[in-house]
Amino acid sequence: MIQAALASGHAERRCVFEAFARRLPEGRRYGVVAGTGRALEALRDFRFGEEELAFLADREVVDRSTLDWLADFRFSGDIWGYAEGEVYFPGSPLLVVESGFAEGVVLETLFLSVLNHDSAVASAASRMTAVAHGRPCIEMGSRRTHEASAVAAARAAYLAGFSSTSNLEAGRRHGIPTMGTAAHSYTLLHDDERQAFANQLASLGLSTTLLVDTYDVTGAVELAVELAGSELGGVRLDSGDLVSQAFEVRSQLDRLGAPDTRIVVTSDLDEHAIAALQAAPVDAYGVGTKVVTGSGHPAAGMVYKLVSRESGAGRMEGVAKASKDKASVGGRKYALRRRSTGGEATEEIIGINERPQDDGDDRPLLVPLVERGEVVARTDVEAAREHHERARAELPQRALRLSLGDPALATTYLDDWT
Repeated sequence: MIQAALASGHAERRCVFEAFARRLPEGRRYGVVAGTGRALEALRDFRFGEEELAFLADREVVDRSTLDWLADFRFSGDIWGYAEGEVYFPGSPLLVVESGFAEGVVLETLFLSVLNHDSAVASAASRMTAVAHGRPCIEMGSRRTHEASAVAAARAAYLAGFSSTSNLEAGRRHGIPTMGTAAHSYTLLHDDERQAFANQLASLGLSTTLLVDTYDVTGAVELAVELAGSELGGVRLDSGDLVSQAFEVRSQLDRLGAPDTRIVVTSDLDEHAIAALQAAPVDAYGVGTKVVTGSGHPAAGMVYKLVSRESGAGRMEGVAKASKDKASVGGRKYALRRRSTGGEATEEIIGINERPQDDGDDRPLLVPLVERGEVVARTDVEAAREHHERARAELPQRALRLSLGDPALATTYLDDWT
């Protein structure tokens, strides 16, 4: 596309691209924007180096003039978007890229690959932390996804309220608190469970968490308290009926004089399992496969479309795909979160080619991310985490339901772009 646009003289035409989702995954009442910080950091370093250019030249993917353009590529446009951590709904303009055609179109895969993955993880994680009602959720899914995706998933889960991760690289790179427990292999390494527990306590201290379901849970809990006493930090349950086991273990710990020992549960947890465990005396949840794979929806379904371009006469004109099943809305978008006088979100308002009017209680959603090629927004995960907490708190209670239903907020377009 770039080669053809360069040859025809259309490559520098002013354009507006937007990233958005036509719908939410089935059963979701809202989505969570995640990955924006990672995408902006990637944009800073987005270059075609000698090896990449040599590959394109050797395979004759593009001609010499296109290779020259790629060699000199530096994004010089403007980007607006929803702040990372913001909640979104169908049609929300999550990213608005204003640039020449070639500059904007070459970024499509970069932006979509990051946003689709991270937003899927964060959307699932937000549902989990919402139903956990303050009980910590630990991200433990590194072994269930690609090694690079594991770090990104840990960041996205933390953004949406998870308290920590077992991925040490995510801790190093993003400053996320790290936490983990021993596996069954550690217990099986030893001649008996007593030896395994004693060695772990001697090395890691009484605050460690002992895995108690390798053989017999009741016997393991009794042994754990015998060895560590009332200062034992925690026990982990990883199999069986977690609800009934949690009640039995809590009662046993209390009888043995260890009322402050925490109970951590794992074992293919998702938002529905966490909700079911709310009645049980559980202190923390370790979540793996379901959070890093978006709890059944591993991609957020976002698309990146040209919505406005400069005409031959020099005017900006709305354009859009008009096919029956994948129609888009043309024109540059401006978004507003309509809120009640009490601060509760009631509607997503999208103006086309003009800003919606604030009635006094509303909140503009698009913020500057890049100005003239320079990143101007914060890219750290702590800022996104704080923003998500505020944004989710605005939602009506129906947004947190796990049952099937429509998006929590309706999206209203103020004008017919045609």
